[in-house]
Amino acid sequence: MVHCGPKLLALLEVLLDAAPRAVTKDEIHKAVWPGTFVTDATLTSLVAELRTAVGDDARTPRLVRTIHGYGYAFIGDVSDARPLQPPAGELGAYRIIVGDRDIALAPGANILGRSPDVAVFVDDVGVSRHHARITIDARGATLEDLGSKNGTMLDGQKILEPTLLRDGSRIVVGATALRFRVFTTSTSTETISR
Repeated sequence: MVHCGPKLLALLEVLLDAAPRAVTKDEIHKAVWPGTFVTDATLTSLVAELRTAVGDDARTPRLVRTIHGYGYAFIGDVSDARPLQPPAGELGAYRIIVGDRDIALAPGANILGRSPDVAVFVDDVGVSRHHARITIDARGATLEDLGSKNGTMLDGQKILEPTLLRDGSRIVVGATALRFRVFTTSTSTETISR
């Protein structure tokens, strides 16, 4: 198991989402460090860290290719085998990842927006006070736009009605990208032999 920081995971998600298309350095900067100036050296260092984490080599890449003067591309095989919801007998922990923040979602309605009283606060002038809602129930999780001025995007498509979320779904509100995650936990504690 490899432990990675949020920036490293954000870089990997950007590359995987775009695969096999190459991603420009500018696109990566905006996705991984939104609203913050960082140098290309910072990005180069993060890519080197990613290669180390996945056992790749810049000279003979199997997973991450450098396109000099342009950006990077994920060149490994990509498959989407994530379940829509946790398997039977397991409980789901639903979360939203926004930049460096990891926010737990509670059963019922979770409002995303710019108001200080929402479950998922998004500090972006393009986001309405009550922009969208994620509802967690027995069927899983659904996303619904709440009549926001700029709309809500899910995996590159504007949503017009409540839509089922899946693990890894990319939600964009205003100019801010969020990642929806589902983690499963067993219903009982396992005994550890010593």
